[in-house]
Amino acid sequence: MRVSIRRVQKKEQEQVIIKCVELTPQVEEIRAYALGKGAELSGTTQDQRMERFSLEQVYYFEALDEKVFACTREQVYEIRMRLYEVERAFGTFHFVRCSKSVVLNLMLLEGISPALNGRFFAHMKNGERLMISRQYAGRLKEIVMGGKG
Repeated sequence: MRVSIRRVQKKEQEQVIIKCVELTPQVEEIRAYALGKGAELSGTTQDQRMERFSLEQVYYFEALDEKVFACTREQVYEIRMRLYEVERAFGTFHFVRCSKSVVLNLMLLEGISPALNGRFFAHMKNGERLMISRQYAGRLKEIVMGGKG
């Protein structure tokens, strides 16, 4: 595969063009990665400041007490979305449900390991461990392992 980069004069002219013989899962991954790079969200910090942050910084989204939080390395933001909306909106950007209350960013997943009763732990690149429930373990394992085993 060849990769070309051409400079443009204005930010509005920036684009990624993918030329392919067949639309494979790998090409879809590249597309999703490129689309997610510039995506931004806004949320409220614990001290009630409204801030913008990039989607790619989010390790996971967590639902707690009727609220949804976006967790980054530096900050936790309350966002105005339901968890099912997060899953639907950001699924193409490598966000996957791993339990009833958590949607994690596969791009910031370091690995998974077995836990008890058919569950697994998701080990995130920031050192956090998230529980993967039995209901979502099979699908997540398949995604992470690329259909192997």
